[in-house]
Amino acid sequence: MATGVSLAPKRHSMACAKVVLAYSGGLDTSVAIPWLREEKGLDVVAVTVDVGQPVDLDRVRDKALRSGAVAALAADARQEFAEEFVLPALRANALYEGVYPLSTALARPLIGRHLVEVARRERASFVAHGCTGKGNDQVRFELSTTGLAPELGVIAPAREWTMTREEEIAYAARHGIEVEATRRSPYSTDENLWGRSIECGILEDPAVEPPEEVYLWTVSPGEAPPGPEYLTVGFEHGAPVSVDGRELSAVRLIDELNRRAGAHGVGRIDHLESRVVGIKSREVYECPAATVLLRAHQALEGLVLPRDVLSFKRHVEQRYAELIYDGLWFSPLRSALEAFVTETQQRITGEVAVKLYRGSATVAGRRSSQSLYQAGLATYSHGDQFRREMAEGFIYVWGLPSRTWAKVGETAAPEALAPAERAP
Repeated sequence: MATGVSLAPKRHSMACAKVVLAYSGGLDTSVAIPWLREEKGLDVVAVTVDVGQPVDLDRVRDKALRSGAVAALAADARQEFAEEFVLPALRANALYEGVYPLSTALARPLIGRHLVEVARRERASFVAHGCTGKGNDQVRFELSTTGLAPELGVIAPAREWTMTREEEIAYAARHGIEVEATRRSPYSTDENLWGRSIECGILEDPAVEPPEEVYLWTVSPGEAPPGPEYLTVGFEHGAPVSVDGRELSAVRLIDELNRRAGAHGVGRIDHLESRVVGIKSREVYECPAATVLLRAHQALEGLVLPRDVLSFKRHVEQRYAELIYDGLWFSPLRSALEAFVTETQQRITGEVAVKLYRGSATVAGRRSSQSLYQAGLATYSHGDQFRREMAEGFIYVWGLPSRTWAKVGETAAPEALAPAERAP
């Protein structure tokens, strides 16, 4: 069955079919549990995936059961997220529109994969999510399902019901569902290990500077420490493995850099974004660790990779980022590009020093045993090994096509062509 179909309630009431719901514990997904049961006749299996957001998995699981789910499952997927999604994106220097490190976008295919795994284990016919019809995440969840399990249907309750937020709160109260807040924050936020996103409220006016109240992970650069802090990130085959010589797991390393860089105001991003659904959206992000690691990784690549590989990889990086943003993680093109990126990372091993200072993360130095920088070739001082006498011949051969083109253009006489003879 194709994804994204609208389902009639009576279709499932006799069979007691199951639906696996991506469950956060918030208002929308909590209300979705009784709604799916009453409107669609489905038994709901709630699935919560921890990708680094502030969540008490036991508490959320209990709430899902009290809301009417027949089963509630929770997974700590932070390590899986870091190693299988974040690090491949880092090796690809993935930045959507050259700005956004794709924190929210990267988490969706992971959650989608968990939904599909549970759906198959529970023999469910559908998966469901709490996205509306206006954002990118609906596309990402549904294309993840399509890419992994095209036989599953997808239900999006918030796209179907016509309830306002106040009506959702009343609906929750009628069904005995706890509602922690009855007053809506002016902002919509999402966070995970790789970053935090903020939208709505006053941010919907792109002419207005984001107020300080939207930021939680980063201090104002004006309030940051008066002096710089230096840190050193160690890489092996393109993946960060240490900070200041201390080996850390991917999760702990990202956590530490989020804390240290955020304390210096590093990682604030204000982006006017082109959404998949065709609208422009003003998004604000906090991505301290991503900012540091991407700049450090790019600097190390610049030291190690040849010019032509770097140039071609920049094209791959842009397309790779677009595929992630557009929900096409589980696509043959991304897999093919991943193979190229992996090959380029075989020699990306070394250390990069980064200076954190009042909102900026600046590469202060880099070194690698695989460095293509050779002092004897680069120096203008004693010890210069570059064979300067070879330059003239190189320039002649390198410029021969341009020289020939120019010469022909200058000497060719603009003679008028004689008219072709006509056949008798």
